[in-house]
Amino acid sequence: MALVPYEEGAGWGARQLHSPSATFRFASRTIRVKQDWRRLGVAAVVWDAAVVLCAYLEMGGIDVRDRSVIELGAGTGLLGIVATLLGKSFFLDILLYRLGAHVTITDRAAALEFLESNVQANLPSELRPRAVVKELTWGKDLGNFLPGAFDFILGADIVYLEETFAELLQTLEHLCSEQTVILLSCRIRYERDHKFLKMLRGHFSVYEVHYDSSKDVHIYKAQRGSRKDDF
Repeated sequence: MALVPYEEGAGWGARQLHSPSATFRFASRTIRVKQDWRRLGVAAVVWDAAVVLCAYLEMGGIDVRDRSVIELGAGTGLLGIVATLLGKSFFLDILLYRLGAHVTITDRAAALEFLESNVQANLPSELRPRAVVKELTWGKDLGNFLPGAFDFILGADIVYLEETFAELLQTLEHLCSEQTVILLSCRIRYERDHKFLKMLRGHFSVYEVHYDSSKDVHIYKAQRGSRKDDF
């Protein structure tokens, strides 16, 4: 799951996290996702890193049309929903659907029913076949995913628990081909966050592509080898 620290009694931010829903505007649509802090905790609320990465995709940071995308630690599913929606466009006042991203939206088993409900509620019927909710526990369910099958791997605030770092890296390596682009959005809070970035650089070429100073969120792009192609 998408795990990040949380401090009880943190004012306005805490109230937002405990709200039963959160509403956003991306891809010319209003997206309303359910939140369930009491039952699922940090995996079932929207964090700033997800919002910043959604905005980056919408700004054209990468083009996901007709590409194969997987989101890790999806939580509420906001990021995967936006990636799927970005395949549509308007032309001469007629709604046309370009080939949208094929998006696999993953989390642990306990979050899947909640995740699926958000995905189904926010995608038009014609796009729902392009978004698949699937179980993935890092380092354990890799046989259910073809090696190197994805063009893009997305993750928002999934770097937190140090004991999951090795499994996360193993998962990234399994899912990546030479052409795969990884985008990780995160707030650097602790020394262990820097440790993960150092570990990541031991396996991939990593560099920062965006920083949102208002939310203190960084987006890192990683690829195998030394490729630095623009997408």
